[in-house]
Amino acid sequence: MFEKLRKKFAELFRRNKIDPDKVAEDIPLKLVEADVSLETAEDLASLVREKLKKETSSFDPDEVLSSSIKEIIDDSSPDILNVKKKPYVILFLGINGTGKTTTIGKVAHYLKKNGKSVVIAAADTFRAGAIEQISLIGREASTEVIKHDRGSDPSSVAFDAIEHAKARNIDYVLIDTAGRMNTNRNLMDEMRKIKKVSKPDLTLLVIDAVSGQDSVNQARMFEENVGYDGVVVTKLDTDARGGSILSIYHDLKKPVVFICVGQGLDDIMPFDRDWYIRKLLPESENRTVQE
Repeated sequence: MFEKLRKKFAELFRRNKIDPDKVAEDIPLKLVEADVSLETAEDLASLVREKLKKETSSFDPDEVLSSSIKEIIDDSSPDILNVKKKPYVILFLGINGTGKTTTIGKVAHYLKKNGKSVVIAAADTFRAGAIEQISLIGREASTEVIKHDRGSDPSSVAFDAIEHAKARNIDYVLIDTAGRMNTNRNLMDEMRKIKKVSKPDLTLLVIDAVSGQDSVNQARMFEENVGYDGVVVTKLDTDARGGSILSIYHDLKKPVVFICVGQGLDDIMPFDRDWYIRKLLPESENRTVQE
C-alpha cells in the first residue's frame, strides 16, 4: 500500500548533505507521479523547505516530512460513534464504480460492531439490480433495508426509512443513492431533492483511490452541485500511489472519514492521520542526515 509515494519520499533525502531548496524543487516533480496534485505538492514543498532551513545540524527527515504533512492533513474527522441526535442520518453520494453501495454495508457492519442499531434506505431506485444489491449487502451485514419498487421516488424511500428509525428508536439511517455522473442534470436535481427531504446529519462522498486526480475533480463538482461534509476513500488496498488523500485534504478542504482497505465487511476503518503518515514514510533505520 502506498509503495510509490513512500518511494518518492525516500528519494528526497538520499544525499548526505541536504539543500532545502533542492529538496523543495524535487518534491513536486516526484509527488505528482504518485497522484498528489501539483498545488498540494508545491505547498508541501514550501513547508518542507521552511522546516529544513530552521535545522542547524543533523535532523530526522521523517520528522520533517511528518510535521509538514500534518499541516496539510488536519485531525478533525467527525466521530460518528459519539453523536447525540437519534436517528443520525448519513447520506452517501458517488459515481458508479466507486464501491458506494458496498461501503454502506461496511459502515453498517462497523456501527453494529460498536453496539449501534442501523437501518439502510435503498434510495437507488434508478439502476437495475441496485435494490437487490443493497438488500443482499444488508443481509450480509445483518441490517434491515427499507425499499420500494424500482422507479419509485428515492426521496420517499429515504423519508420512510427515517420514519421507521424514529418509530423503532434506531440509532442510524444510512441512505444509498443512485451512482451518478456530476454532468447528469436530472440525477443531480434528484440528489438535491433527497438531501432536502432527508436532512442528513452527515453527507459522505465515496471516491476510489485508484482514480487519482480524477476523483478529486469529481469531488469538486459534487461540492458545487450538492455539497457534502466528508469523504470515504475506497480501494486503498489496490492503490500503490497513495497521494489522493493528501490532495483531498489540501484541495477539497474536506476530512476523510473512513477508508476501505479490502472487499470484506471488516475492511473499513476510521481514517487515522498518524496511521497514514506511518504508511507513507520510508521504512529504514538511522535516517538522520546532515544539514
